[in-house]
Amino acid sequence: MTSQSESLSPDFFEALYQTNPDPWQFKTSQYEAQKYATTLAALPKPRYQSAFEIGGSIGVLTELLGDRCERVLSVDVVDRAQKEAMQRCQHLPNVRFQQMQVPQQFPKEKFDLILLSEVGYYWCWQDLRKAQQQIFDALVPSGHLLLVHWTVDAQELPLTGDQVHEAFREGVPAKFRLLTEHRYEQYRLDLFERR
Repeated sequence: MTSQSESLSPDFFEALYQTNPDPWQFKTSQYEAQKYATTLAALPKPRYQSAFEIGGSIGVLTELLGDRCERVLSVDVVDRAQKEAMQRCQHLPNVRFQQMQVPQQFPKEKFDLILLSEVGYYWCWQDLRKAQQQIFDALVPSGHLLLVHWTVDAQELPLTGDQVHEAFREGVPAKFRLLTEHRYEQYRLDLFERR
């Protein structure tokens, strides 16, 4: 359990994957499959040069991104999840994996697509603000940031999906412009472009 002032630790996620190697049913859930289709359909470019996926888990969405991007860097805090993702994407030489805890760590690269899907509400406010700045700095001009988050409140999470999205809308309007917004029954999707 955490407080509003702390992000969930890597140990929280390690414990989840020890109990269940696919704790959110990414491989089997119709909800997840539909959300992934919506996520990919929201991308305005047919192809991207370099994508950064924060919290790639077992690589189900990573594999789909690999078909749309020249290069993909997918990171996660859980080694076990990364190993399964590597296995799933072994046929995609353009996809790289790294164990990394954002925002405490962040790649020193530039991207034209950053995907923050189902991750932001695990951060506390301080870490969310730090990640916002890192994301902005890592995006090339006219690069895209795609946010996708579950909007059902969960008591064990530091933030809600709506809080994450509103923070990007309100906190950095001079840096990002909102291109697309969609609200579905259980999640929302916002696409931003770096000015």
